[in-house]
Amino acid sequence: MANKDPVEACRCQMILVTAFIKILQQQKDENWCLPVMYTVCLDVRLHAIKADKILSTKEHKNKKETLEKAAECLMSCFRICAADNRSSEEFTKRWGMLMLVNQMFKVYFRINKLHLCKPLIRAIEAFPMKHMFSLSQLVTYRYLPDTYLTFAFEKCHKTCLKNKRMILMYLVPVKMMRGYMPSKRVLEKYDLMQFWEVVEAVKQGNLQAFNATMEKHETFFVSYGLFLILERLKVNTYRSLFKTVCQMMKTHQIPIQVLLQALQVMGVSDIDLDETQCIVANLIYEGKIKGYISHQHQKLVVSKQNAFPILSSV
Repeated sequence: MANKDPVEACRCQMILVTAFIKILQQQKDENWCLPVMYTVCLDVRLHAIKADKILSTKEHKNKKETLEKAAECLMSCFRICAADNRSSEEFTKRWGMLMLVNQMFKVYFRINKLHLCKPLIRAIEAFPMKHMFSLSQLVTYRYLPDTYLTFAFEKCHKTCLKNKRMILMYLVPVKMMRGYMPSKRVLEKYDLMQFWEVVEAVKQGNLQAFNATMEKHETFFVSYGLFLILERLKVNTYRSLFKTVCQMMKTHQIPIQVLLQALQVMGVSDIDLDETQCIVANLIYEGKIKGYISHQHQKLVVSKQNAFPILSSV
């Protein structure tokens, strides 16, 4: 298939998967075909990526059409494997679930359908022998949530700098959301300095710097699907700014007007008192500020003890 047109190669690969699905369905109490399935399913995803690249250069309405069809093929294989709960532990096809889930994760990330990952995660977590999957598949699977990304980073071999960099690319934003800021040394080591300006802006509560940095590195963040995740850090930037205001005023009763002025100084010109109250209310609701809004006096009244709890505890 190497010399074929990528689109045609992908179609052939999908036909092969369809034929292979029939083999899977016919097999009872045996799973010798799983290694073959791994190769076939990996190939269909890789061919789909190449095909969509070709189609994206043409006037094609759906730029991800081939990947979406590939996802359907993978899901068909997954359903067969997941349903094989009567075979013995040794011969069940359920051992093929994790590899398929990892392939579908990669597809869903590309076509921006992350919500489809949830049922897959539930299926794996419900599998009583999930800890017995191969380490390489577990590292891939535990790629997104904080604990799983940390697991993947720690278990990834120290010589695999490219893989460790890719894991960090997603681990860093997750950690930042929880208040853990990466050191400059780590970001320099793995060539991820695009994050450093974001880190400094969030810590300082500098909204101008935050917006400028997001715009500066927009292409990089968007290309890896990180832009929307990092945009959520703006909430933490608001928190840092309001914390600085409270510390400067040395009082637990802060006029909302003062917070509005702080936002305006930071370049947020299109904002009023009501919108400022909404930002504060959301921070209180999320537990990032301990206190309440006195609407009668138009003030933020913060707790005298630990008004701004560390984000990792929220």
